[in-house]
Amino acid sequence: MSKRRLRFLQLGCLVAAVAAGAAFFSWNAKAFELPGFARPARLASPHPVLPRNTEGLLVTSLLQITQGQTRAALDTLDELTRLAPNFKLAHLVRGDLLMAHARALSGFGGAPEASREAISDFREEARVRLEHYLTQQDVQNVPAYLWQLDPSQQYAIVIDASRSRLYLYRNESGNPRYVADYYVTVGKNGTEKSKEGDKRTPLGVYFASTQLQQQNLPDFYGKAAYPLSYPNEWDRRQGKNGHGIWLHGTPDNTYSRPPHASDGCVVMTNPDLKAMAPILKNGRTPVVIVHDIPAGTAAQTTAQKEDLAQAMEAWRRAWESQDTDRYLGYYSRDFFSPDRNYDGWAQEKRRIQSAGIKASIRLSNISMFRYPDVRQPMVLVSFDQQYSNGSLNNAMHKRQYWVLENGRWKILYEGAA
Repeated sequence: MSKRRLRFLQLGCLVAAVAAGAAFFSWNAKAFELPGFARPARLASPHPVLPRNTEGLLVTSLLQITQGQTRAALDTLDELTRLAPNFKLAHLVRGDLLMAHARALSGFGGAPEASREAISDFREEARVRLEHYLTQQDVQNVPAYLWQLDPSQQYAIVIDASRSRLYLYRNESGNPRYVADYYVTVGKNGTEKSKEGDKRTPLGVYFASTQLQQQNLPDFYGKAAYPLSYPNEWDRRQGKNGHGIWLHGTPDNTYSRPPHASDGCVVMTNPDLKAMAPILKNGRTPVVIVHDIPAGTAAQTTAQKEDLAQAMEAWRRAWESQDTDRYLGYYSRDFFSPDRNYDGWAQEKRRIQSAGIKASIRLSNISMFRYPDVRQPMVLVSFDQQYSNGSLNNAMHKRQYWVLENGRWKILYEGAA
């Protein structure tokens, strides 16, 4: 049985137990039940001790309900609402639990005056948070997108839009190590942003810039906002447009928003965003947004990374020796730069290198990010470049997109970062 199938089986067992654990708490069946799974009479073992943060307390309360521990669940919910008075989902669960003592409820948020749309949003948020609880065993596995971090990138972020989750990794000698994860909200209409106003969150590799001035922010954006670099070079190449995709917080009266509720931004709770402030302050934090983090193969990732590193070194040597034909052999025929296509680039490089002057070229502080959700393997590479040919000395921070074509890595884009 695959790990993903096992996780869904575990989720089905838990949500069925949520429905069966307390007969009066009938909304659990409608809120979280997945078809195709039998309902066990009780959870197979007592629930584990979860962290005393907002999400841990919410999940703890639901598990206590499945065990028939309604008094303990109310105590947990009281603690939760004291910790986060504006956590509307917690108030809804607490209200349902209190009302269930007096009368049967038809479903999650069963009060007659409850908004059906709002209840659907709360149900989805509860489901997402519960599912994350069941997949905790996977967080230590570094996703296949973070190939290499440069020394200035002390942290990197990967956002799994399908799970409404942001994962934070710390740079340890160029290798990412899991630090924490947070619930997030993404676009109302999902992912794959392509145009202004489509209310979708973009998929790709971006960088979070420095925090916008707090006094200029409406309350809607919460306590902080960090613009993301959408649209990037690849987005513009595909004709995508739009702007104003931020990582930001929530209004004062709202602890969290539903999983799909933004106009395309990535939204965190204000306390979580505050915890991220020291990480985001340098304005260069990589943010990889994916639709769904797949189970990667570490061996395949390592092999492809090594092949790319070798291709980059061969490209550097060809350029340094002014071997123009070999140098241009590392560029895709679909190559583009800010002002040239492949033919224009090749013509300019042949003109410059026709003198045959040897050059010294050094690359340092290299980072590599596997690009998500593309048809063929592509990696965004950034590095510091020092160029010298005796009469000219030049240093720049460069960005390239390398694509795997017929088993060979080739440069699809090149320009200043």
